[in-house]
Amino acid sequence: MHIYTREGDGGETGLWGGQRVRKDDLRVEAYGTVDEANSVLGWCRAQPEMLPEVLELLASVQSELLHLGADLASPEGPRSPALPRVGPEAVQTLEREIDKLEAELPALRHFLLPSGTPAGAALHIARTVTRRAERRVVALAQVEPVNPHVIAYLNRLSDLLFLLARRLTLATGGGEEPWIPRV
Repeated sequence: MHIYTREGDGGETGLWGGQRVRKDDLRVEAYGTVDEANSVLGWCRAQPEMLPEVLELLASVQSELLHLGADLASPEGPRSPALPRVGPEAVQTLEREIDKLEAELPALRHFLLPSGTPAGAALHIARTVTRRAERRVVALAQVEPVNPHVIAYLNRLSDLLFLLARRLTLATGGGEEPWIPRV
C-alpha cells in the first residue's frame, strides 16, 4: 500500500463507506481538527516533565480520539461500515477522571492565564485545539446527523485537559498565574 493514491489531487477525499466529499467539507474539517488535537496530545506526551499517570491517560485518550475520528469519518446511513461508535461510557470515563482531579486540586478562584511549565502550557494548547474540534463538530451537527456522544466527549476532554494542565503545573513546582482584569 502506498501512502499516496492521487485520488485527492482534485480536492476531494473519501469517507468510510465510499462517499466522496470536498476536502473543505464540514465533516472533513471536524475529523481533521480531531486529528490535530490528537497530534497535539502526542506532543504533550513528549514533554520531558510529563507525569507517568498523565502519560498513560493521554495515550488512552489518543486511542479514543482515533475512534472518534473514525466515527466522524463514517456518516451514519445505509452505506456506513460497521464500526464501534463513541458511546456514553467514553464520556463517563472522562467524567470520572475530572472528578478525581477536581477533588485533588485547590479550588479555582480566578481565571488562569494559560502558562506554567512547558508540559502544562502544552496541555493548554491541546485544550484549545480540542475546543476548536468541538466547535467544528457542532457546526457539522447543524447540517448533518452526528453522534451526540462525540460532542460530549470533546467537551469533557477540554475540561480534563485544563485540569491536567493545572495538576501538572502544580506537581512540577510551577505556579498558577491568575488573570487579574484591568480596572
